Amino acid sequence: FMNECPSGLITLHEFRRHFCKGTVGNESAEYAEQIFRTLDNNGDGVVDFREYVKAISMLIEGTPVEKLRWSFKLYDKDKDGAISRREMLEIMQAVYKMSVAASLTKPNPLTAEECTNRIFARLDKDNNAIISLEEFIEG
Repeated sequence: FMNECPSGLITLHEFRRHFCKGTVGNESAEYAEQIFRTLDNNGDGVVDFREYVKAISMLIEGTPVEKLRWSFKLYDKDKDGAISRREMLEIMQAVYKMSVAASLTKPNPLTAEECTNRIFARLDKDNNAIISLEEFIEG
């Protein structure tokens, strides 16, 4: 981090560039934006070294529940404490696009929409069209 960003800060543009270079190119840009948004805890538009290290440390050494809470934030784009079908679909589309580009997934095994529908069928226990943090962790 400090080699690439000696100021100790990284912007979305820089993060996207580094992330895409290390993955499947521009096909991973949407996913990179979702990760950046999740890393940017204070919402100031930059990820500082502390935010970055805190997230990496938690993802490596955190409890399963801590990791699920972080993952929930990745899906909860508007930060309202719930994952809507639209939010889930957006991340599924980004992951699917990246997986196809990396040849990890054969084209159209399940569409992003089908994956989203399956996830909601399994996790949305009260059928209110959103997935709460509790439903996400339990599922």
